[in-house]
Amino acid sequence: MKKVWHICWLALILLFIYVPVLVLAVYSFTDASMVGGNISGFSFENYLNLFKNEDLRSMIFGTLLLAVVCAVIATALATLGAIGSFYSKKLPKTLLHNANQIPVVNADIVTGFSICILLIVILRVNKDTYIPLGLGHVVLCAPFVYLSILPKLKQMDNSLYEAALDLGATPAQALFKVVIPQLIPGILSGFMLAVTLSLDDYFITTYTKPSAFDTISTYVVNATKGSQTEIKTALWALSTLIFLIVVVIVVLMNVLSGRKKEARK
Repeated sequence: MKKVWHICWLALILLFIYVPVLVLAVYSFTDASMVGGNISGFSFENYLNLFKNEDLRSMIFGTLLLAVVCAVIATALATLGAIGSFYSKKLPKTLLHNANQIPVVNADIVTGFSICILLIVILRVNKDTYIPLGLGHVVLCAPFVYLSILPKLKQMDNSLYEAALDLGATPAQALFKVVIPQLIPGILSGFMLAVTLSLDDYFITTYTKPSAFDTISTYVVNATKGSQTEIKTALWALSTLIFLIVVVIVVLMNVLSGRKKEARK
């Protein structure tokens, strides 16, 4: 009975998480004008509108470009920070680790408002340059990438770096040919997490973005306040595609990870 209860509880949690997404996915293939509305037939019109609408296409491309660029920068900075912290003495390591925890625990709205005040109000950086927006997303993502890489460093044999130096490698060669290859799984997972965080962010983007630029999150919020049914239903299709892409990526990563473990055995 205890095992059955655990299975039922897990199934209930999964239903609570995924049923709303599945309902939205089903409605994205219908001609309904609102979730819960009458369905007179199934259609791919929402998906066609998603790619026919020029504003939606430019918004999606701009969001993806922003997410990838900021994730690359955040991953590079977090990788160097994690390596530097790992090989530092106790006091600098503790200070850096605690400083990294602040953006993680801090609310996004506080981070976004602080960046807005520092860069736009005090330093007078023009929002149209995209600098505040980019820095805001890097500040948001880098601490989480740091936390993804640090466990891989702790699992790594500390003597590998010193052994590479003893064998004649320069510090740079030892870093790029010995240390970083050991961290690839953590770097990749941190990069994917950074892309997801950037795509999902609303508050930091709202405070730092140029007035003529929208990401998926800000566009969705603005669209839900408007009366354009065609845009709203096209966003159902966009949400479904994002969910399916994430599912495919997660499955592929698990399959590749399983194959690597079997190959090592």
